[in-house]
Amino acid sequence: MSQDMLQKITALAKRRGIIYPKCHQRFRQEDIKENCPNCGNKEFTESRKYNMLFQTEVGVVEGDKQTAYLRGEACQTIYLDFKNVVDSTRMQIPFGIAQIGKAFRNEVTPNKLTFRTREFEQWDLEFFVHPNDMEKWFEYWKEERMNFYKGLYRKTDNLRFYEHPQDKLVFYAKKAFDIEYNAPWGWTENEGIHWRGDYDLTQHSQFSGKDLTYTDPKTNEKYTPNIVETSGGVDRTLLMLLFDAYEEEDLGGGNIRTVLKINPEIAAYKVAIFPLVGNKEDIVKKGRDIFDLLSQNIKVVWDDRGNIGKRYRYQDEIGTPYCITIDYETLENDTVTVRDRDSMEQKRVKIEDLESVLRS
Repeated sequence: MSQDMLQKITALAKRRGIIYPKCHQRFRQEDIKENCPNCGNKEFTESRKYNMLFQTEVGVVEGDKQTAYLRGEACQTIYLDFKNVVDSTRMQIPFGIAQIGKAFRNEVTPNKLTFRTREFEQWDLEFFVHPNDMEKWFEYWKEERMNFYKGLYRKTDNLRFYEHPQDKLVFYAKKAFDIEYNAPWGWTENEGIHWRGDYDLTQHSQFSGKDLTYTDPKTNEKYTPNIVETSGGVDRTLLMLLFDAYEEEDLGGGNIRTVLKINPEIAAYKVAIFPLVGNKEDIVKKGRDIFDLLSQNIKVVWDDRGNIGKRYRYQDEIGTPYCITIDYETLENDTVTVRDRDSMEQKRVKIEDLESVLRS
């Protein structure tokens, strides 16, 4: 499927749609002129309404239950907390509130591993600013969030901005950008940056009867803050990290090395400690001493199973950046072998220098 088509389908697959029965794509009714944008055919089902919210009931007495819905997005609780945060912390604009939590969407076609699921973990930042400062802060967070992903991923060429066309923006938004990653199936959204204006606070204020305006303590100017939002999925970001880091390297002779070259800052372990042999008391004790020393500040794992080669391969697969081997030479001169995950290079390092070497 072409990238243009993927973007079009993503934009069109909203709450109400029609489906072409052979290719099973779903589109908004008003966006279908004649042919299916995906395959070109003209046969469609009748237009049907889609409810993307999960409905449930609250109460234990049958016939006396109330209808409730699992939240389809997490950001609304931040808007409700805005006034409480201002009053209790005396925060002054500009400031932001960030959160992470579960959201639920009754997806018609959950697919692509953990990229699109019905239950997912979402993070949101709602940044409250003066209306005159929206342009400045929107650009700030746009670049800040891209820099965040560039710091996570190795293959930064697989990152880009996608600007939502003006005719596809929600009515209250001036602009919106997605940070996209080039996944195996094409460019796909990793996080969105949205110009929400004052819509959310004015709507909550209107229907709750609560005053959600802000008074500047220095100028006494009273206004409804505008909001810059950044919102992304934890599950899909982890999936993109795995795509970014996973490699199979041909070492020759039919030997394939599977390695997860994930950012060391988020690797499950920073260092694996290997005693060369597990039945040599002096080597094991020295290894345990090094383990205790490093584990005070670094995520360390102990591994004494199998031969050294197999231990290296196992740690490569889970993305451990460094492996330290304690051997007979260690007992003689207090040096160990440090092996780098990405280059597989090995060097002797004094035990007293280990922390500085591992942090460099």
